[in-house]
Amino acid sequence: MPLNRRDLLRSTACGFGSIALAGLSASRSRAESPANRLAAQAPHFAPRAKRVIFLFMQGGVSQVDSFDYKPLLYSQDGKDMPFDDARVIANSGMKGSEQRIMRPLWDFARHGESGRWGSALFPELNRHVDDLCFIHSMHTEGVAHGPATLFLHCGATVGIRPSMGAWVQYGLGTENEDLPGFVTIGPSAGNGGARNYGHAFLPAVYQGTAIGKAGAPASEATIRNLSNPLLSPEDQARQFEVLRRLNSEQLASDTDSELEAVISSFELAWRMQMNAPDVLDISGESPETRELYGIDQEPTDNFGRQCLLARRLCERGVRFVQVTYGDSTANPAWDQHSNMPAHEQHARRVDRPIAGLLADLKRRGLLEDTLVWWGSEFGRTPYAQQKGTGRDHNPDGFTVWLAGGGTKAGHAIGTTDEFGHKAVENKVHMHDLHATILYLLGLDHERLTYRYSGRDFRLTDVHGSVIKDVLA
Repeated sequence: MPLNRRDLLRSTACGFGSIALAGLSASRSRAESPANRLAAQAPHFAPRAKRVIFLFMQGGVSQVDSFDYKPLLYSQDGKDMPFDDARVIANSGMKGSEQRIMRPLWDFARHGESGRWGSALFPELNRHVDDLCFIHSMHTEGVAHGPATLFLHCGATVGIRPSMGAWVQYGLGTENEDLPGFVTIGPSAGNGGARNYGHAFLPAVYQGTAIGKAGAPASEATIRNLSNPLLSPEDQARQFEVLRRLNSEQLASDTDSELEAVISSFELAWRMQMNAPDVLDISGESPETRELYGIDQEPTDNFGRQCLLARRLCERGVRFVQVTYGDSTANPAWDQHSNMPAHEQHARRVDRPIAGLLADLKRRGLLEDTLVWWGSEFGRTPYAQQKGTGRDHNPDGFTVWLAGGGTKAGHAIGTTDEFGHKAVENKVHMHDLHATILYLLGLDHERLTYRYSGRDFRLTDVHGSVIKDVLA
């Protein structure tokens, strides 16, 4: 008896479902294979930037001594006034504690055609203000370095969350299969340590690759175990082929992401042996370029090498490069609780290298699609800590800047109050900054999710809005 259309659909519906399920399963299997996890992915929309260089000033640069000019601090210098001190509130819940105003230690002036304010703390960077987009109204979570640093990198003060670089690599994959897609240069072992470039619950292939460590000479920085001097290239090739076959057999019966990551790292390491040494070797750079970054000179040699390496990695297609100016001690570099003049020595080490990086990116045409992000985990108070000679942590109002990658040049948004203490106008939360950086890369922070433990996670949790005012 011939079937009518209704009977046909009723009898074959499950078959259609099976076909769809098989197709979805095959698609998911391809997407989740270790080979494809790092493959270049299409962004959610047209990106303004292809890559990010994050210059992390560990410890908290003072905004009122650098780029946030507050004339009232000069006229009120030395006076005791009530402030809602974040540290006092966190420890005791008490508001309105008496604090002594401290004027900036470095004089301010306007710079560039844009007339942006900058202090004498960063004379070289002041020459590039027309390339910078300042956000003066940042605020964040966490009063202490540990929580605030984790929040800066991972969008959370507690728990194990993926770092921003891992999210970027998860969303976009890599541009160069012969190099890691996410590199951290000179990372610190403290205040979150490896969690600041970790993958957490994302597949382990998105873990950042560390080059060197904080406190160690950048001239000695390399990727550990990159080469094997005990075997010839031919013997290594034969060994690698045997290892790859064994790994493939095990992977066929074990889909653990950690195993996938190990196999993927073996294969990446094999390819890196032919490519990474050349990228890490800056000896072929011209004397003029080395001079630009302050290499072979003190006190700029160390950070200059790190910044130049960041440029070389970006040229080769690394998506996210983090460069940390920090140290291996318990107190991060910019953390001057009792000795604000020490900001000077740190500024002298990073000012010229960062200015050189901006100039080098610009002349090579890389600044157009490379987003440079400069900032700390928080700022510092406009008053002296315990009425002494330093400044305490300030998560309520501080400055970061962006350059290139589709941001407005010579621009500034947001303000702090008249003392530079709290963000009051066009306030920008760290979640907003994260959302904006992802947006510039062509990623929607609300769509960049990963299901883990029964819920969808994202870098910005359930918060964050793109800062439209910084977009060119």
